[in-house]
Amino acid sequence: MKPFIYKSFVLVAVLLTLTACEKPFDELETDPNRATSATAALVFRGVLNDVYGVTGSPWSAEQRWNQFYASNYNYYATNEYSWTTTGLNFFTLKNVLKMEEEAKKQTGTDANVYAALGKFFRAYFFENMTKRVGDIPMTEALKGLESTKPKYDSQKAVYVQVLKWLDDANADLAALIAKNDRALAGDIYLGNDLKKWQKVVNTFKLRVLVSLSKKEGDTDLNIKTRFAEVLANPTKFPVMESMSDNLQYIHNTFNKYPRNPSNFGFNATRENMAKTYVDLLVEREDPRVFVVAEPAEAKLKAGLKATDYGAYVGASSGEDLADMSTKALAGEYSFQSRKRYYSNDVGESVFIIGYPELMFTIAEGINRGWAPGSAEDFYRKGITASMNFYGITDAAALDKYLTGPKVKYAGNTAAGLEQILTQKYIAFFQNSGLEAWYNNRRTGIPTFLTGVGTGNSGRIPKRWLYPNTERVNNSDNYKAAVQSQFSGSDTVNETMWLIK
Repeated sequence: MKPFIYKSFVLVAVLLTLTACEKPFDELETDPNRATSATAALVFRGVLNDVYGVTGSPWSAEQRWNQFYASNYNYYATNEYSWTTTGLNFFTLKNVLKMEEEAKKQTGTDANVYAALGKFFRAYFFENMTKRVGDIPMTEALKGLESTKPKYDSQKAVYVQVLKWLDDANADLAALIAKNDRALAGDIYLGNDLKKWQKVVNTFKLRVLVSLSKKEGDTDLNIKTRFAEVLANPTKFPVMESMSDNLQYIHNTFNKYPRNPSNFGFNATRENMAKTYVDLLVEREDPRVFVVAEPAEAKLKAGLKATDYGAYVGASSGEDLADMSTKALAGEYSFQSRKRYYSNDVGESVFIIGYPELMFTIAEGINRGWAPGSAEDFYRKGITASMNFYGITDAAALDKYLTGPKVKYAGNTAAGLEQILTQKYIAFFQNSGLEAWYNNRRTGIPTFLTGVGTGNSGRIPKRWLYPNTERVNNSDNYKAAVQSQFSGSDTVNETMWLIK
């Protein structure tokens, strides 16, 4: 009996194996424990994290390139603009497509909140890419196997499309708000508030328009008319009205602010304040310097007080790093305020798109003659909002500062424009990523300091190189784009269309 039982068992096993083999291969390779789809809200949250990721965190390399602070310790970082290739955001944009796809599955329509915000994200990420390198693939991008070697669109064409996406996003959000649509979920920034998102869209649009100031005569972009239209019709184009509308990132005890008690010993004295930034504050007797920086020890030993503006000294970003280190150790330079930046894990909120920037952007547009209004009013609002962020709220102190010889608005003149741009730079301290650098690239204000410490033969770069993946996987189109823009030279010192 035993041999018979064994043979029967083998026969059953073989039959089961053959039955299993009849299943389709794609069914066999599917992992039943792995998710094959995600809700639109879940994908949305990942995209939101990437929005902050491309901005750049406070006390990062971006903030050294903005010349807000400097490294004096070679082991951790230098102050060189040693730029090479940059990453692009096509992976995140694929997630934007996935978010829209899942939202359509859930709602059965393209007219949904995630599709509306998807247009804003397209504008945000494509604009981020093009201002870093120049021409980029856009029209033929994100099509998968249909277009594995996408042609490059001109930078101008990208900006034309970015502005269209922003207008479409604004219109779509307005329609959803009118219907009281409450479908948005997973929002880590604005509490799923579509009205606040609409303000972000239009505030970002003004940032884009002012970044195109060198192209104000281009009839395809129509910058002046678009700018004036936003200011003239706040019902159709609402913008941020206060600091409560900021698109900002707030750290917590799990995702700590970059400067916190746990890394105090690593960088509190291995970084000092930069001269470009500190000198602007000291020259204007700006009380923000008392909040963000510490007085130089050598100045205190010489008899100055912590309340003396002359006690605050920044190092030139162009200084030889060994010399800077020696002077920092000797107490000749101001460090970042250890009380403010190392007292807890949460730190301060980090603007991605903020209200103070908007005020200076509007002031700049009016100063340039793009729209009617009082540039001085917006200029003063921008300064006041930034001061308030640092806890400086005394009305008398603010008025004294606003009427000071270097701060009192000089009118809609070149001098007035320089004042606006200078205060905008000051307000960008440790927030908004590289916007301070982009504004400097566009306007030359303030003057960035260079030398052996900044490298690149004493030059501030103008762009990044295209990623190596483009050189390898999309070689012909990459070469054509570099040739048409830069006569075949893909270097950091080439001048892109945006700033010509």
